Amino acid sequence: MDVRKKLEILADAAKYDASCSSSGGKRKASKEGLGSVEGMGICHSYTPDGRCVSLLKILLTNFCIYDCQYCINRISSDTARARFTPAEVVQLTLDFYKRNYIEGLFLSSGVIKSPDYTMEQLIEVARTLREVHGFQGYIHLKAVPGASKELIDEAGRHADRLSANIELPTEGDLKKLAPEKSFAVTGETMKEISTRVEQAKAEREESPKAPKFAPAGQSTQMIVGATPTPDAAILDTASRLYTRFKLKRVYYSAYSPIPLVDARLPAKSPPLVREHRLYQADWLLRFYGFRVDELAPPEHPDLSLELDPKLAWALRRRESFPVDVNRAPRESLLRVPGMGVRTVDRLLRIRRWHRITLADLARLRVPLTRVKPFIVTADHRPTLLLDSSRLVEKVKPAPTQLSLFTAAQEARSGEL
Repeated sequence: MDVRKKLEILADAAKYDASCSSSGGKRKASKEGLGSVEGMGICHSYTPDGRCVSLLKILLTNFCIYDCQYCINRISSDTARARFTPAEVVQLTLDFYKRNYIEGLFLSSGVIKSPDYTMEQLIEVARTLREVHGFQGYIHLKAVPGASKELIDEAGRHADRLSANIELPTEGDLKKLAPEKSFAVTGETMKEISTRVEQAKAEREESPKAPKFAPAGQSTQMIVGATPTPDAAILDTASRLYTRFKLKRVYYSAYSPIPLVDARLPAKSPPLVREHRLYQADWLLRFYGFRVDELAPPEHPDLSLELDPKLAWALRRRESFPVDVNRAPRESLLRVPGMGVRTVDRLLRIRRWHRITLADLARLRVPLTRVKPFIVTADHRPTLLLDSSRLVEKVKPAPTQLSLFTAAQEARSGEL
């Protein structure tokens, strides 16, 4: 099979992996090197389905020894197969870079022979790019769960980011659809990456010349909608991963039905907006001080598809409002629907000098229609009672057709 045909198959097979963020790399161009993460940097462009296209995003191979029922590349699938050699991936990366098509490489793979063998093949690509060709662009490698600590250590010396995919939200989901995998094995790989990242940071504080280890950290991906697991359980798993392993990002990928599907899998994808709501809730957990049980309480374990998670919480907790923007602490302001982190921090600076009015909020491009029922300013007090039945209709956004591109951009904006 020629390289072009391999590329067609393995680039298409890689589209199911959403964890292709390139932020956080710190490598700089040198006179002898090729490429750079900084300077002009990684050009973050997104396709209509929200995926990053500034990286050459491919699989080393879609052959796989596992039989994960939700995966198009499972061993029992009759999908077309292909396999690159490490040298072919290296040459493709260099050729694409020199043509200014890409700024880096996102390389994953099906598991062939064993986790260690697969990891060795991935490392060979990164090692050759770095040591032989002096490539200083961004490299994201998959960390194969179950690979040895020595191989994970070597991968982190060459890659900017590593990611070991958790795949599904619960251990029970994995046992049902991917019995050859487990949270314990993936967790050990994540733990090793986290330990080495922290160790490398400490070493570089003592000596700036100490080697880096995955300077952009690690991420993971969960498939959403392949099982009946509610959003509360998905977010709880994500929250624990952030806490235990200091992940940079958890990616949520809506399940996509595949040919010859297992009868236990749904026949259609979940609504796209569900994936979007999970990203919004994830942002609230990480940067706004919310807890999982606040966003998805036991009586409402799934996020609202009609309302964003912060607005839904505010409507359930109307006794917490209105909030006086001239007196409330940062933690309370962050819970006002329509106010993001940057807006709140600017308001805190402004109110040192004068009392905040609606005009100040308008200049900060705060959506006034949305926030006015929840705030008090120097010249405004809500006239619509928070217990009014008309409140939901007043603050509920007008329905729009949501594209994956829009979802990705809004999830990254942080203005919730």
